[in-house]
Amino acid sequence: MSAISEALTSVRRRVAAATAKRTSNVRHEVRLVAVSKTKPVEDIIEAYQNGQRDFGENYVQELVEKANNEKILKLCPEIRWHLIGHLQRNKVPKIVALKNLSMVETVDSTKLAEALNTARQKYIPNGGPLSVMIQVNTSNEEAKSGIAPEDAPSLAEYIKDSCRSLKLVGVMTIGAYDYDVSLGPNPDFLRLITCRNTVSSHLEIDAEELELSMGMSSDYEHAIELGSTNIRVGSTIFGARNYSKPSVEVKK
Repeated sequence: MSAISEALTSVRRRVAAATAKRTSNVRHEVRLVAVSKTKPVEDIIEAYQNGQRDFGENYVQELVEKANNEKILKLCPEIRWHLIGHLQRNKVPKIVALKNLSMVETVDSTKLAEALNTARQKYIPNGGPLSVMIQVNTSNEEAKSGIAPEDAPSLAEYIKDSCRSLKLVGVMTIGAYDYDVSLGPNPDFLRLITCRNTVSSHLEIDAEELELSMGMSSDYEHAIELGSTNIRVGSTIFGARNYSKPSVEVKK
């Protein structure tokens, strides 16, 4: 087995073990998003060949290059791309028409939602709604993107009522880094759960209809035990990132 294959097997086992420790039933199964930021096309293909289907990218340009890569298009026909980094409105047209774009997890304003909705209608009018999540800044850190928890219900209402080409599927947070889980439940995860419940109440829907995207390489097991249905795992699968080399060849 290759290193990536072994890592995926290990992560899946740990996901299953963490899921079994949940104290309450969760409607959605855990979706593993393999974060391929800075990683070469060959690593993505290898992970795909070992059963991985959901991949996350932080940067629009890197997502565009990988989603349009001829090898990936040929060898990974069922790949599902997630944008998990900050999205500027002027870059929306670059991603909405991408083949196999599955979800944008970082909607944090009505203006961004409007831009996505308008572009989706323009470029893929018959493609069905694009799945989106609301990014919530649960740690109240200026360096992190995301809407304030108290503002999430109004954004959710806007997406639901005014964005027919978008489908709100959940809420997402990055949270504070390096939280010591021995201290108890991560307060950022608890804030996201509370936010999800407030949003669902505001929309008058079952809270379980909305997913929770929380947990990364360092804390995904803890997040799953608290109810996360979408985890973003990168270095644990692909190894440490190398920022000195481009992950894909950029055509000049």
